[in-house]
Amino acid sequence: MSTYAGDVSPQQAWDILAGDANAVLVDVRTPAEWNYVGVPDLSKLGKKPLFLPWLFFPSMEVNPQFVQNLETVHLSQEAPLLFLCRSGVRSKAAAVAMTARGYARCYNISGGFEGDPDTGHHRGMVNGWKVGGLPWLQG
Repeated sequence: MSTYAGDVSPQQAWDILAGDANAVLVDVRTPAEWNYVGVPDLSKLGKKPLFLPWLFFPSMEVNPQFVQNLETVHLSQEAPLLFLCRSGVRSKAAAVAMTARGYARCYNISGGFEGDPDTGHHRGMVNGWKVGGLPWLQG
């Protein structure tokens, strides 16, 4: 049995968000990443991402209130929850945590917002939300 619903590509995440009024994108990156790197723009879908850090910068300790804070939004436990981070590591952990809490459709967006590093160790060139040409805004 899987510990979460699985990985989806950024395009698949967009399609789920577009096709299901209850689907929610949860961006688990840090405020610095939101402000300086950019954020997904869901305005064409009439939606906004939820912003809730999985880790606190600069300590990079897990946010002990993550699950409780997300539960205060009162999302349906059957709604698709699509978790996004820089590359897909923190978002997978968040998807696993919310699945353990009883949410049935928690997905990790593979490649994240910036994607995997290229051969020169730079992100934003290989895969991810931005490389996929999906809408985004920069602070």
